[in-house]
Amino acid sequence: MLGLIAYMVNPSWMAWSSVPLPAWPRWTGVGVGVIAGALLTWTLRSLGKNLTDTVVTRTEHTLVTSGPYRWVRHPFYVSLGLLVAANSLATANWFIFVSGALLFVLIVIRTRKEEALLLARFGDAYRGYMER
Repeated sequence: MLGLIAYMVNPSWMAWSSVPLPAWPRWTGVGVGVIAGALLTWTLRSLGKNLTDTVVTRTEHTLVTSGPYRWVRHPFYVSLGLLVAANSLATANWFIFVSGALLFVLIVIRTRKEEALLLARFGDAYRGYMER
């Protein structure tokens, strides 16, 4: 995030890791970013009171299977991956891509723990959701 913030404040600060890209893939990144932002907003609204900042399921949580969760088990992580790609293309910067990809790898690792907690909390309902 610091690399992206530095780029937004003054793109010349990140010139050392810039990649020469034509305008069309950079504008494609902007479009992908808009789509990712919309997906993220839809995801957060669909989660409602189930949203937490840690990998935890509370007793009042419910299994969300509507909105983007109707098609994808982890739309928040999909939107994060799209945002990494979008920011990397729009800024034409390899450092932003690599640091974003590393963050995404950590999210994939986190997903395993989250899946285990969801299975423990919701049992067969979550197993059925996983199969669908």
